[in-house]
Amino acid sequence: MKIENDRAVWVIGHKNPDTDSICSAIAYSYFKNQTAEGRFVPKKAGPLNAETSYVLNRFGVSEPETVTDVKTELKDIDYRRSEGISEILSLRGAWRLMAEKDVSMLPVTDTSDFLKGIIVKGDIAKSYMNVYGNDSLGKTRTPYSNIISTLNGELLAGNSHAFFPKGRVVIPSGSVDISKMDIEKDDLIITGDGSERLLELIERYPSCIVVTNNNRPNDRVVKAAEAIQCVLLNTEYDTFTAARLINQSIPVREFMTKKGIISFYIDDTVDYVLERVSKVRFRDFPILDRNNRFIGTFSRRNLLNGKKKQVILVDHNEKSQAVDGIDEAEILEIIDHHRLGSLETIQPIFFRNMPLGCSSTIIYMMFCEKNVRIPKEIAGLMLSAILSDTLMFRSPTCTDYDRDAAAELSEIAGVDCEELAMAMFEAGSDFGSKTPKEIIYQDYKTFYSGDIAIGVSQVSAVSRKLLDDIKPGLKDYLPTVLGEKNVSMVFMLLTDIFKETSELIMYGGNSEDIIKRAFFGGEDLPETIMLNGVVSRKKQFIPPVMQAIEEE
Repeated sequence: MKIENDRAVWVIGHKNPDTDSICSAIAYSYFKNQTAEGRFVPKKAGPLNAETSYVLNRFGVSEPETVTDVKTELKDIDYRRSEGISEILSLRGAWRLMAEKDVSMLPVTDTSDFLKGIIVKGDIAKSYMNVYGNDSLGKTRTPYSNIISTLNGELLAGNSHAFFPKGRVVIPSGSVDISKMDIEKDDLIITGDGSERLLELIERYPSCIVVTNNNRPNDRVVKAAEAIQCVLLNTEYDTFTAARLINQSIPVREFMTKKGIISFYIDDTVDYVLERVSKVRFRDFPILDRNNRFIGTFSRRNLLNGKKKQVILVDHNEKSQAVDGIDEAEILEIIDHHRLGSLETIQPIFFRNMPLGCSSTIIYMMFCEKNVRIPKEIAGLMLSAILSDTLMFRSPTCTDYDRDAAAELSEIAGVDCEELAMAMFEAGSDFGSKTPKEIIYQDYKTFYSGDIAIGVSQVSAVSRKLLDDIKPGLKDYLPTVLGEKNVSMVFMLLTDIFKETSELIMYGGNSEDIIKRAFFGGEDLPETIMLNGVVSRKKQFIPPVMQAIEEE
């Protein structure tokens, strides 16, 4: 599998992440950065629960960024990274730039890169067709630098950074006495006469004199122009051409579109962008960051070349548990310890699935196999994940591999397993500030048996009293879960870690009949459903429930 070095590979766990999901993503990202080419970055598909927050804080590790989906975004296409143009750029300068870049639109930005407008070829073409009076340059405060650039001129005197403040564009006749010409102060004069007659023109105090046909004035004329701060320039163009071109020096701000601009954010999905651009006739569009600063442009054809996000999944291989848009991503690897799920890939991938108590145990084994040194904080994370997933070795999913890994990791991290586990579980049992919704969804998963979808949530605590206190609110919220998650039935396991038992509450469909067959041999259910010895959702709850559903 080819990894593109210019883009990060996301290592991400399941939705409603638990401690193993988060710690595995961080640990495996570190491992891959030590052993493979490319850049690997941990992400998370939902908010942290209290237990995981405690673990990250304890070992001084930053919380991964949350991503809501892995759909292809504008950042994944080959868009043009460019700077905006100044609003004082001339129309001719904009036209040249469009031809050079082979684009039909240029964004106009301020000095802070905020988008002020756009200028398209149609705007420039329209400006060429319009009829302008001889006072247009003054009205638009055209910079002399624009005039010089448009006419390919040479500045002989004056300040090129100044603006043409007012006045008209005047072309005096060579046969008429200058004293009889209609020339006023601050006018701009275009003349093909480079002789000392220019001294008489300068006496009228024009703002600018354009001398055409490369008739370069002598030093006396230049000094006279400098004396009155008149901009004097020389151009190779003839008088007719100079007069025809000069209005193209007007700044683009006079013609650019300022309202109703169709722009997109860099993290907008390609699907969303395609839907919007299909309704308009423009070819090119500006891209902004989330601070509304311009960063580039794209055309319609760029949307056809989007690169899928490259991801590595840890601690899950069920499509229903994966981050949204997983079908649009390129899955490179899966590291998991659950049953085989519903994810499919276009081509073979590295898939390591082992019947262990924790995904972090698998990752620890990979560190050992590659002789990669495990930093203290990474060891602490993997140890925490093992203790969490195995309920401090009480879960039936726990194996000797998990225990051995925990023992080695505890030495590297310099912590006591029992002390760490107690601190984690106590942090996770602090439900005081949480709503029923937050508690249910902090460790919720959807499972499928054919067309039947069931939701299963599990919450663990260090005492039965803590669970009894939150039970009424959870029970009342289960009907809402049914609708929010679009499942047929929902089950909630309230697990007492140290007594190694779970109380079950449920709602929807024929959930009671399912539980009767799965755990009570078809007998009536007790008022309080206690599943003694059941602490593992994966190994002790899901299999009998799925079997009971299939037997219907």
